[in-house]
Amino acid sequence: MQLVFATNNQNKLKEVQTLIPSHIKLLSLKDIGCLEDIPETKSTIEGNAIQKAEYIKTNYGYDCFADDTGLEVKALNGDPGVFSARYAGEQRNAEDNMNKLLNELSNKEDRDAQFKTVIALIINNKLQTFTGICNGEITKTEQGKKGFGYDPVFKPKGYNLTFAEMDLSLKNSIGHRGKAITKLVDFLNS
Repeated sequence: MQLVFATNNQNKLKEVQTLIPSHIKLLSLKDIGCLEDIPETKSTIEGNAIQKAEYIKTNYGYDCFADDTGLEVKALNGDPGVFSARYAGEQRNAEDNMNKLLNELSNKEDRDAQFKTVIALIINNKLQTFTGICNGEITKTEQGKKGFGYDPVFKPKGYNLTFAEMDLSLKNSIGHRGKAITKLVDFLNS
C-alpha cells in the first residue's frame, strides 16, 4: 500500500514516518511532483485537513492523507487555532508566532492550551477523519531546541518538559499528531 502525506513540512514528514508501519509506503508531495501551495482556506482545522486531502486526490489521483494542526489557547478564546502557522503574519515564522503568543499572554494567569490535529484520509474514494488532542499549558519563556512550531512554549499536562525538550518518541506517544496518526494506522490495519 502507498499513501501520499500531503505536507511540505519536512519536520511533520519525519515525525509521521516514525509512526507509519513499514508495509505502508509514504510518499511526500515532492515525490508526486506537487510543488504548489495547497489551499488552506477553511475556517476550521478539520476543514483545512479535508481540503488538502481532496486537493491531492482530485489533482493527482493518489490515495492520501493530510493533517492540519492548531494550538488553541483558552485565555485567547481558542486563538491562534486555525491560524497557528501564520499567527504573526503570512511569513509563517515560528519565532515570530511564539513571540506574539507570549506577548498576548504576558498579563494572563490562565495559560491552559491544547494542540489539536485532524487527519483527513481519502482511500478508495472514501473520506475518514481522525482527531488527536494534547492538553497542556503555555510556558512563560521558550524552553528546548527540539521539535518545531510552538514546541518550545508548550508543556503537556503531567510533564515538566516542553515538546521541544522531549525526544521524538516521547512526543509522538503523548502528542496530538501521534494520537491522530495512531487512530489512522489502526484504521488502515483493520
